[in-house]
Amino acid sequence: MSQTELVGPLTREEILRQIPEWKPLVQAYSPDLDIVARLQKIHEEINVEIFLGTWCPDCRRHVSAYFKIMDMVANPLVTTTLTGIPRDRGAREKYIAGRDIERVPTIIVSFRGREIGRIVETPEVSVEADLWRIIEPSVGSR
Repeated sequence: MSQTELVGPLTREEILRQIPEWKPLVQAYSPDLDIVARLQKIHEEINVEIFLGTWCPDCRRHVSAYFKIMDMVANPLVTTTLTGIPRDRGAREKYIAGRDIERVPTIIVSFRGREIGRIVETPEVSVEADLWRIIEPSVGSR
């Protein structure tokens, strides 16, 4: 797998263009369709910030799963920002200042401008199940 290191603000397209090995991981992931359906029904804005290392195996696995989940959810009320951080811990501060990021990926979920939960490094169940566990108490679905 690639050791390509992309840092700073990123887009999904940029990651997949510069690290094509991620594409099959996105395509191969099979999320829980019941949870995807719940996420599709979110009726209030949710912001997701993902801090990742493109060099990190956990990031490849879980962020590519997130990409597939969001492809299927296709809910414009769920917005995502991606920030690549360097492998060198000493060079990370400018990318993570004040965000309490120790491990990657760190997926921070916010509702109405306030953090409501995060997934750090490895989900407890799956990316989609953990997202729903965080989001559901705040917004549920109709």
